[in-house]
Amino acid sequence: MIPGVARQRLRPLVYATALGTSGYAAYFLYTSRKLEKTGTTFEIPVKMRGSDGKATTVKKPISYLTPSEIEKKLTENATSTSVPRPSDGITWKYDTAFLASNEVIEDANSQLFIKKEDKALSRSPAGDLLFFAVMDGHAGYFTSRLLAKTLIPAVALELATLSPEAVAASRPSGFSPSSIWSYLKSFVTTSNSASATMDIKYPYDSDPKYVSTAIQTAFANLDSNIINTPIRLLDELSKSKQALDPKSQEFQLAVTSLLPALSGSCALLTMIDTAHKDLYVACTGDSRAVAGYWDESADGTGKWRVEVLTEDQTGRNIKELERIRSEHPPEESSHVIQRGRILGGLEPSRAFGDANYKWSRDFQQRVAQLLDGSGKAVRRIPQDLKTPPYVTSRPEITHRKLEFLRSAASTNVGNGDKSTLRFVVLATDGLWDQLSSSEVVSLVGEYLNRANSGVSGPAVVPKADLALTVSESHDASGFDGKSAQVAQEREKAKHKGSWAFVDNNISTHLIRNAFGGANGEELRQLISIPAPFSRRFRDDVTVTVVWYEDGVTEQKVIDTKAKL
Repeated sequence: MIPGVARQRLRPLVYATALGTSGYAAYFLYTSRKLEKTGTTFEIPVKMRGSDGKATTVKKPISYLTPSEIEKKLTENATSTSVPRPSDGITWKYDTAFLASNEVIEDANSQLFIKKEDKALSRSPAGDLLFFAVMDGHAGYFTSRLLAKTLIPAVALELATLSPEAVAASRPSGFSPSSIWSYLKSFVTTSNSASATMDIKYPYDSDPKYVSTAIQTAFANLDSNIINTPIRLLDELSKSKQALDPKSQEFQLAVTSLLPALSGSCALLTMIDTAHKDLYVACTGDSRAVAGYWDESADGTGKWRVEVLTEDQTGRNIKELERIRSEHPPEESSHVIQRGRILGGLEPSRAFGDANYKWSRDFQQRVAQLLDGSGKAVRRIPQDLKTPPYVTSRPEITHRKLEFLRSAASTNVGNGDKSTLRFVVLATDGLWDQLSSSEVVSLVGEYLNRANSGVSGPAVVPKADLALTVSESHDASGFDGKSAQVAQEREKAKHKGSWAFVDNNISTHLIRNAFGGANGEELRQLISIPAPFSRRFRDDVTVTVVWYEDGVTEQKVIDTKAKL
């Protein structure tokens, strides 16, 4: 049951068209009838170069995947997790799913649940730290995969400097202290490692200012290691001619260290501190987090409300434009941002890695010489690179109090009205290319409404109808950093067609509706297009949805595909 609201108050839309038969076969029977008449292939425009070197657009036939193959792609990387917390009287739940567009997905994700059970062992109140992160890689997957392994532990280590007794609790389960954890502690630099033995009398871990600074420090230190480790290794290599042998261990180590620096990744991290009833969201790049609130009136009626917890950090964001211009000489102000991109190339203005926007031109030329003939690709040096770095990993932090934990079920907003935070959605920009923040909140909100009311079986809901269930204030809408073309395409499709409610996993539910929803033909075409052609039509997408329910249920992790 969704906490804080009587079961009868959150009903699914009564005008949702429930399908007579249950399961996925019925859904495809309903939406795919037109496909029987279209044959086994469809065509997409593809640019190809002729013998004269000129690019021309040709039509390429693409074979349809079968409905079962579509379902496998949508659900094979979906998981659902429930974690009961008797001390809070709730069960935390989170669903994660991802869908690749690249041949090898460049997105990544990670989660970590740190339980602090014994209040007597800590100066801080008993509670948990819940971490969720999604990473959107570009120019390869090396940076995002490294972040999936190190970003949350790096933040946990930095937070441990605020509360020395939390050092032991911050060790993730499954990490070997003698191997992975020891390596991580040597790789990740904390701002004050000596503080682990200090007698901290003030609970710094309860102060949002200190916590936010610790998260920003962890991000910065981790990226510093990614960017500067290759510099140190290449300096060592330059001292020994023997080490320059491509077959030497030293050379291979240097090349390996270069890969996370040469590629890049955005990162979005959410931390829930139940002890202090705090929510933190740290954003580096153009991934996005949104919160869904249930605003209930005194008469028991209500609507979902959207709060965008991040701002898309791209060159189209005026704040980012002004920040970057202020960090470089005035003579560069006209070209640090070109066509909404950093030096005309990179779209996100904040990212890990992306060394070609952070290293000097001289060092990048050294790297190119080192890798010449190795088969490793080197990204082009931006033409207008003069005073790097142009890109930073420093995240913007959003902090919110979580009033629903223990002390209250909701926040009174006056006149008997109540507003309750119910869920948070984290997703890479592949989702936001297709769906607006309001659409995402309405889709998750209605999904939870249906589950809360015990409604089962597939259903189709008109987009125009579902839009009426959510409100979005201008102040809480955030900055949408998408291009004008993407925004126009989203606006055109805003109220056309219907949404599909057929999935057991909320994140899969969002991905399905991002790429067609109840329009089976559109969904089947978009998912059928193989890499690399699919990148013209959809990006990699990763989604994590976090919510809670009243009461304590059995702890479990479900591989959603096993339920189909």
